[in-house]
Amino acid sequence: MRYPIAIEPGDDIHAWGVVVPDLPGCFSAGDTLDEAIEQAREAIELHIDGLLDDGCDVPPPQPVSAHQARPEFVGWIWAVVAIDPAMLDDKVERVNVTLPRRVLSRLDRAAKAAGETRSGYIARLAIEAPHRRCVQ
Repeated sequence: MRYPIAIEPGDDIHAWGVVVPDLPGCFSAGDTLDEAIEQAREAIELHIDGLLDDGCDVPPPQPVSAHQARPEFVGWIWAVVAIDPAMLDDKVERVNVTLPRRVLSRLDRAAKAAGETRSGYIARLAIEAPHRRCVQ
C-alpha cells in the first residue's frame, strides 16, 4: 500500500509537519524532510494498527491527485509512503516465548481467572494497552 502524505515545509526553527489525508487523525513531524517522511511511515503503521485493534476499517489510500487541490494543502510538498501489507495480516502464528516460571504461573492464573487461554489472554492484553477508539 502506498499512502500519500502532505508535508508542510519546515526550516531551521520549525519542524516539517506531515498529514496523512486518507487517515484522519494521523500526523507526524520531523526536523528534516527525510526524517518527516520516515516519521510518517511510523505514524501510519501505528495508526493502522490501532484501527485494526479497535475493529475499524482501514481506509484505502487514494491517489495524490485526490488531495492536491484541497485548500489546506496549498504550498505543501507531496510524497508517498509505502506500507507493508503484511501488517494487516491477522493470520495466527506460533511463537516460542521464554518467561521465568513465576511469571508464567502468574500469567496462567490470570488467564484462567479471565476464562481465557494463555495465548488469548496475552493477545487481549496487547490489544487493549493502550485502548484506542475508531475515529469517524
